[in-house]
Amino acid sequence: MPFKKPHHTSDKSCMKEDEDKFKIFPRGLNIVWGNDSRYWRIPEEGPAELIQVSWLEVSGVVPITKAGTYSVSFEVKVKEDGFGWRDTDVLVMAKIGRSGKYKYQANRLSLGQNNVIPVKQLEIPVVGSSDLHFGLYEVWSGKWKGGLEIIKAVVQRLN
Repeated sequence: MPFKKPHHTSDKSCMKEDEDKFKIFPRGLNIVWGNDSRYWRIPEEGPAELIQVSWLEVSGVVPITKAGTYSVSFEVKVKEDGFGWRDTDVLVMAKIGRSGKYKYQANRLSLGQNNVIPVKQLEIPVVGSSDLHFGLYEVWSGKWKGGLEIIKAVVQRLN
């Protein structure tokens, strides 16, 4: 039986570029433990659903060809039966190039909230063309978390 990779690797066809804006849908993201149905449900279309993990790492990369300031945000939803989010910071992080230094912004997701939560935007200045690496992370608390839906990530040029 062939070994199945435990992590979901991004499908570039699930990333839509419209002028200065990238919309990255769940299948267009790298999701740690995403290929294991004990931890995630990632349908062909629609949101990715976190069943349970202690290590939340959802990341992506977009090619930047124009200098300017870019924002990075995630659109997520915490389900009614969500758990592990109380008093837990979730970080949106981004950097330019593989060896760049991360900028980050901490966010709190409300326990049991059943509406779309736009996670705060993180702004990144870009000079020239490069890849912008970004992600949504909670890997420090050691708490088990679940009931989160990842709807999409957005990277947008602001100026």
